[in-house]
Amino acid sequence: MNEMTFETLQYRELKELVKSYCVSDLGKDLLDRLQPSASLNVVKTRLRETTEARRLLDAESHVPLMGISAIKHIMTKAEKGMLLEASDLLEVSDFLRGCRRVKTFMLEKEFFAPMLSSYAKSMTEFRTIEEEINAAIKGNRVDSEASKELKRIRRHIESTEATIQERLAKFLRSGANKDYIQEFFVSKKDDRYTIPIKASYKKHVQGTIIEVSSKGTTVFMEPTVVAKLNNELATLKVEESVEEYQVLATLSGLVMEQLPAIKINVELIAQYDMVFAKGKYSRSISGVEPGLNDHGYISIVDGKHPLLKGNVVPLNFTIGEEYRGLIITGPNAGGKTVVLKTIGLLTLAAMSGFHIAVGEGTEVSLFERIFVDIGDHQSIENALSTFSSHMKNMADILASANHRTLLLFDEIGSGTEPNEGAALAISIIEEFYHKGCMTVATTHYGEIKRFSEMHPDFMNAAMKFNSETLEPLYQLVIGASGESNALWISKKMNVSDAVIERAKAYMAHKEYNFTLVDENKKRKPKVVEQQQEKLYDYEIGDKVTLLDEKESALIYKKRDSYNNVTVFYNGAFKEINTKRIELELPASELYPPGYDLNSLFVSHKERKMQHDFERGSKKALKKVEKEMRKQKGENR
Repeated sequence: MNEMTFETLQYRELKELVKSYCVSDLGKDLLDRLQPSASLNVVKTRLRETTEARRLLDAESHVPLMGISAIKHIMTKAEKGMLLEASDLLEVSDFLRGCRRVKTFMLEKEFFAPMLSSYAKSMTEFRTIEEEINAAIKGNRVDSEASKELKRIRRHIESTEATIQERLAKFLRSGANKDYIQEFFVSKKDDRYTIPIKASYKKHVQGTIIEVSSKGTTVFMEPTVVAKLNNELATLKVEESVEEYQVLATLSGLVMEQLPAIKINVELIAQYDMVFAKGKYSRSISGVEPGLNDHGYISIVDGKHPLLKGNVVPLNFTIGEEYRGLIITGPNAGGKTVVLKTIGLLTLAAMSGFHIAVGEGTEVSLFERIFVDIGDHQSIENALSTFSSHMKNMADILASANHRTLLLFDEIGSGTEPNEGAALAISIIEEFYHKGCMTVATTHYGEIKRFSEMHPDFMNAAMKFNSETLEPLYQLVIGASGESNALWISKKMNVSDAVIERAKAYMAHKEYNFTLVDENKKRKPKVVEQQQEKLYDYEIGDKVTLLDEKESALIYKKRDSYNNVTVFYNGAFKEINTKRIELELPASELYPPGYDLNSLFVSHKERKMQHDFERGSKKALKKVEKEMRKQKGENR
């Protein structure tokens, strides 16, 4: 998709609105990466997920996702082999407990949400890791009960500290020391217990100066009576740190061993968070799952712009069946631009798996590309006029558009002398038509309206207004209609010569060429049989595309009860869900009948060895015997 399209149609603002319903950064990150899809199967899956989430929310009102935090930074540390801190481990434990709650919840809701429930079957429970962490870590600190040695060390630390405190208290109570003491309390400096002594009396007290106050009037001294105990305490603290490190290292190792499975849990929780955010958004707008097609037919019933607030006049709009182009006329500020933006954003929303605020019977087509030309694109940096910038945008779109493209143009051909502007606009619209595009455009030009009335594959529409007050009603009515240097500028902006010459002819003769679009460029509705709704039964040797890696692989094991298959990819075997692959070519088309498919997964060296062994080769037998003797020697 085009970045200008996203910006003009406020697609990212819509995603930000949906993101506000996420409960963790996991779902937000996934929504940030979400892009509209032109694949019918992908969008059907996305919308079905949203519908099931909405159904669950309507029935249950909440899903146990609260409290689940993003632990990607912790997973990154674990992948690098770094020690996980006590707080990290507690976050992992909380996350795993949350996964367990979500799994239990989702498996119980199979009747309401069979697709979302099936995802939970891929989620792993880690009760042992949870229990080990919770037993050893308390209050973001390694607990004394984590090991017998740690418990012994800490008891020794407590008794040593108590003895130090007792001796220092006795020092403070002693009348002989009364004149030397600056303040009567025990202070800890550099992890050693000290007494504040007047600097002028420092030589009268037996001990070591640990620190001097900023003004130099006080010295913090470690009396000789506790020096040995302080040294002993320092040694115990080192032993405590070593033992805590051992506990943290053991727990970190448990997490690292299960890292691949935990990462799958992270991905599933992120998916659940995003899908239920879509469901919450759907509930907030009373959203509907629209019908889908991939042949260009759009029918919006009582549609509302996702970002408009207040009393919004609903839109009823159709294109792609009786006509492939719609020309909208009407007064300024009559809502024509809002119509274009509503059509575009509702289409992008549906392609992203969002429910939309429309009436029942709405159907949306999927497009590879959606291009818009709305607003003033004047470029100060390049000194382009408004008309020039529009023509530059048109030239770029002409170079990229195809028969799977939706075009939304506001005031096409405006910004220049009406006669040339209208002729150029008609020529451009006709060029897009012959490319097989669906076009919706607004205009004030009578010539464009006349073209639309005469062309059998175009239709006029108008924005209604109150004839008495002359105020716009913001309603679209389909079937009603309410000397510059444009050609030179367009040529400078690289609009093709054919378009320019046709515009000149239209200006001169007012006669239009109504050659219909090539049938090969028209997308036809696909007749979908019920059998096609079933999952494809992958066969061994089928060539598939891994959707995440965008690379090819071969099917090694057929689909299991969890809809997982094993593929041969980059010299290794990998288990993957059938949702993450797409068929390129079936094995029946790749290999002749009777072909040994096992040979696809065995090296030439292994096949030769097996062949020699089967025909009784003495050399092969000796090699096998040698290998067996070698293994016996290693086992001893």
